[in-house]
Amino acid sequence: MQEEYNKAKRLGEKQWHMATRDGRYPYLPALDVMVPDINALSEYPIGLVEIPIDMIAGTKTQGRQNAFSTGFMPILSDKSEFATKWGKLYTAQIEEGIRDPIKVYEYMQRFYVEEGNKRVSVLKYLGVPTILGDVIRVKPAPSEDKEYRIYKEFEAFYDVAPIYAITFSEEGRYRLLAEKFGQNLEDVWPVEVLETLRSAYQYFSEIYLEKGGGHLDITVADALLIYLNIYSADSLLEESRAVLKRRIERIWNEFLVETNADSVALINTPEEKEKSKNLLTGLGDILKKPDYTEDHPLKIGFIYEKTAENSRWTYGHELGRNHLEEIFGNLVRTVKYENCMTEEDIKNAVEAAHADAVDVIVTISPSQMAETLRAAIAYPDIRFLNCSINLPHSAVRTYYGRMYEAKFLMGALAASVAENHKIGYLADQPIYGTIAGINAFAIGAALADPFARIYLAWDSTENTDWRAEMWNAGVRIQSGPDLIKPEEAGREYGLYRIGDDGSLFNLAMPVWDWGRYYELIFEEILKGSWSKKDVPGGQAVNYWYGMSSGVIDVILSNKISYYSKKLVGILKRAIIADTLSPFDGELHAQGGLIKEADSPRLTNEQIITMDWLNDNVIGRMPKLGEISDETAKETVKVSGVREAKE
Repeated sequence: MQEEYNKAKRLGEKQWHMATRDGRYPYLPALDVMVPDINALSEYPIGLVEIPIDMIAGTKTQGRQNAFSTGFMPILSDKSEFATKWGKLYTAQIEEGIRDPIKVYEYMQRFYVEEGNKRVSVLKYLGVPTILGDVIRVKPAPSEDKEYRIYKEFEAFYDVAPIYAITFSEEGRYRLLAEKFGQNLEDVWPVEVLETLRSAYQYFSEIYLEKGGGHLDITVADALLIYLNIYSADSLLEESRAVLKRRIERIWNEFLVETNADSVALINTPEEKEKSKNLLTGLGDILKKPDYTEDHPLKIGFIYEKTAENSRWTYGHELGRNHLEEIFGNLVRTVKYENCMTEEDIKNAVEAAHADAVDVIVTISPSQMAETLRAAIAYPDIRFLNCSINLPHSAVRTYYGRMYEAKFLMGALAASVAENHKIGYLADQPIYGTIAGINAFAIGAALADPFARIYLAWDSTENTDWRAEMWNAGVRIQSGPDLIKPEEAGREYGLYRIGDDGSLFNLAMPVWDWGRYYELIFEEILKGSWSKKDVPGGQAVNYWYGMSSGVIDVILSNKISYYSKKLVGILKRAIIADTLSPFDGELHAQGGLIKEADSPRLTNEQIITMDWLNDNVIGRMPKLGEISDETAKETVKVSGVREAKE
């Protein structure tokens, strides 16, 4: 008994010295000290709970702080009464087990002991994973902090699935976990589902930590959710430890991406290449590569949600696919798989592409990412691309255009011709990238006309007649869809004027040149410069090209004023030269100041994840439940900004 106390004390002294050396507080933290106004916070009794012992962070009051190191090991003299009591508890645990529950306060998913500090110390020393505790929850004061928002999600989760061990580091993940098990955060989970989750979490945790997951800066639950994005929850408990180990090894890079603060390597411009007037001469260095020749071409499979006839988005990518075969000739062969709306459809298309020995598979929507990622793990010899942004996955490269640059020009043009300062803007869905486009348009309009107001509507929401609303508001200059819809060819695209008789006159349209984009990406592959070795460990690759690369542009009508054309030309040249950005200088959202005039330009990450609307925008972002289009709803679930998914 005395010998065990001395061993524990040596551990405690080591922890104490390490904390002191590193400039950290060497004793147990006390909740009353950490939260000075704790007595003003409300409390809620949880009752008896098996507490994960590694979630016990400290003591409730200052009284016992100095008796323990930061890791709950004892540091008082082995001659003290404290040492004697500790030894007796050690003997009791060895002989029959400690049965009396401790009394703890839970605050922000961590526990602080009021009665039973020595019991916790003994069990931590022995490596016992849980301890019975009588828990009182201290509700934190409301805050805008991310940690508070995550905690509120945990409270909702605990009300329907009372498990303390599952902790996440990002918002929205408790709801995602619930969906993986066919549940939600509103209804109490069936007992059998709850037990399945407990068992699955414990099984995964053991093997993940055994493989070294404890050294990664993510929680076990974060890692489990990554696993469940690739493999089904049902299969987790059915697989052997050997299979689960292999799967964890295979997706280890996905865990590394999650730990990296700079998880996405944004590639803003392609490498400058010497272009020859003669295509074959320009491709001379490619043709010398042994990997792909005219006899053995690069095979690319495009997986579309819809068809080019019934989808503007698919139509644009189909033009890009055709451009590839025109520009590279027999060096590239492409095949398309249409109407792949469901995960099963995508899975079947991938299997067909694999059977056709494709080298690259391209999916064109964020809603296709989940199955694309599973396929990339299953077929590591095939390269995968997904048209999305801010979806960091090591196994799938993503690509998107800086369309906000074109929208900025369109906004300035719109304001230059809107006589009543009213401009309409039709957006599709509140996802990453779309919000930056809305705001860039609004800022461009305000630069040309400080009194310009942008009336925002969404074509994916239910019970809306945006055309009537715009007309009644006096809007006669409208920004519509970026592309025409082939089967419904009309003039409701780009920027157009609405006449008093309802006639439409197109003024300009933004251009996604997917052919140019695909040319740049696949030229890289043909030249052998696509390599995982080129990417830092723990990073995903996102191509985010814009006007300077020729993948984004604006086409102007010949009938608009030359002054308007001149305005757009000046702004375009400044954008291409990177001497101007819509998000330079002072910025104001509907809710107030975003950025001071002399503060740095918004970063790429801030632009991509933008979740606010400019102060001259009249309208708001829809919530997920307001979106009626099922395809749009699935896209928002995957790639939507936080306000839309809440």
